[in-house]
Amino acid sequence: MDRNQRLKWGGLAALVAVGVVAAAFFASSAPEYRVLFSNLGDKDAGAIVAQLSQMNVPYRYTEGGGAILVPADKVHDARLKLATQGLPKGSIAGFEVMDNSKFGITQFQERVNYQRALEGELTRSIQGLSAVQDARVHLALPNQNGFFREQQKPSASVIVDLHPGRMLDRAQIAGIVHLVASSVPELTPESVSVLDDSGKLLSQSPDGSNSPVDLQQLMYQQQLEKQYVQRILDILEPVVGKGNVKAQVTADLDFSQTESTSELHAPNQGQQASSAVRSQQLLESTGAPKDLPPTGVPGATTNQPPQAAAAPINGQAQPLRTAEEQQRALLQIPGSKREVVTNYEVDKTVRVTRNSTGNIRRMTAAVVVNYLPGQPAEPGGAVTPQPMTEQQQAQMLALVRETIGFSAERGDSVNLMNTPFQQELRLASDLPVWQQPETIALVKTIGWPVGFVLGALILMFGVVRPLMKSRRKKEMQQQLDLLEAEELERPALPQKPGELPAEQLRLEQARALAKQNPIAVANIVKTWVNGSDA
Repeated sequence: MDRNQRLKWGGLAALVAVGVVAAAFFASSAPEYRVLFSNLGDKDAGAIVAQLSQMNVPYRYTEGGGAILVPADKVHDARLKLATQGLPKGSIAGFEVMDNSKFGITQFQERVNYQRALEGELTRSIQGLSAVQDARVHLALPNQNGFFREQQKPSASVIVDLHPGRMLDRAQIAGIVHLVASSVPELTPESVSVLDDSGKLLSQSPDGSNSPVDLQQLMYQQQLEKQYVQRILDILEPVVGKGNVKAQVTADLDFSQTESTSELHAPNQGQQASSAVRSQQLLESTGAPKDLPPTGVPGATTNQPPQAAAAPINGQAQPLRTAEEQQRALLQIPGSKREVVTNYEVDKTVRVTRNSTGNIRRMTAAVVVNYLPGQPAEPGGAVTPQPMTEQQQAQMLALVRETIGFSAERGDSVNLMNTPFQQELRLASDLPVWQQPETIALVKTIGWPVGFVLGALILMFGVVRPLMKSRRKKEMQQQLDLLEAEELERPALPQKPGELPAEQLRLEQARALAKQNPIAVANIVKTWVNGSDA
């Protein structure tokens, strides 16, 4: 290889050497990675990787994803921070624990495994709720004996860790309680306790009646107030413009539950009025007075029934009497008695009244309206906000009252205020751009790749290229000097007066050619040096 080629290969070798040195430097300065956690489940590994990304901690995977590696100087710090987040949580074992039963297992171990499996299955079911991030279930299953009266009832405790910003309403808590109670034999909902991650007892009673604050009532009140605020904005924003009105509504609701029972009795019914008869009793007694003497002929003739009276020869016959007339005649005999007792139904009305909950006892509203834009003083001039007139304020106040259903009887209050709004000022950071944390983090992220590329470019164009150019100029100068020496050794030709010699003329032409096209001249000289024909 000639000198030019040797310089090219030498520059390339120098560049490769610099790259190798830089790579070795970066490799030596790269942190050593060590195992943070191993044998993790997919869910725990995903949660740990997400948390490491938020903490800006670099990480790697081993082959097969069985372990997570982090820099050696950050292993302990990362473990402590992840421990505060409850990571790793560990895999939850369900009834698959029973699949690995060993030969010769005792009854106590079998009972413990069954309890662990049941707790794991309940934990999985509770974690399936959208608001629950993590859960843990503790079951207290007493040993059953042959005496029914001495058997103890099981109990359970549930600890739930909710997602940020989530909460469980009363129905969801009752659902968790009944889920656990229905999964364990002889377990009643009263024996199940549910706690949150702060240690607050959520299940004070199965129906939640002992709770001092009902979340559903608070949510209903907030939703009602939000609806009234939106009504006010919908009625005023088309008039004053969007963003020029602010409203707040407070609703005093009555959630007390009252139940009244009344029993009404109708007044006494008249004799002509129809009424229901409950019972009727009739008592009759007939007898002769004690002082009457016995009548009739003694003997058997007295016991014979009376015969029909024969018509007398002279005079009228006795009239025949029916049995009813005979009875009436007997009743007229002194000593007869008749009693009639009639019981009528008593009219009664039982009325049970339950008042509805969530009634509005009092409503208060506060409305603030911005100044309205006025007319410019000059055409094209600035617009100055102007306050509303008293008539406009009265009209808007009437609109607000009609919107919320104002009632003076229940003591509602509505206030409307017209005042200019303060403009929001965005304050820039006092720190310069190069000292802000975002800029420093960005520079640290892209600093090494950009620095390496810039260093390579500076080395290429600042060291290698000028060196090659100086070498090439030196070689061209040597070739020109050699060309001039060859021209001087040739015999001179006769020349005319005032003209340059032919050798000198050709030398000047060669110099001009070398300046205009140095590459062509270099190729010619290279051909001469190699000994090939020109």
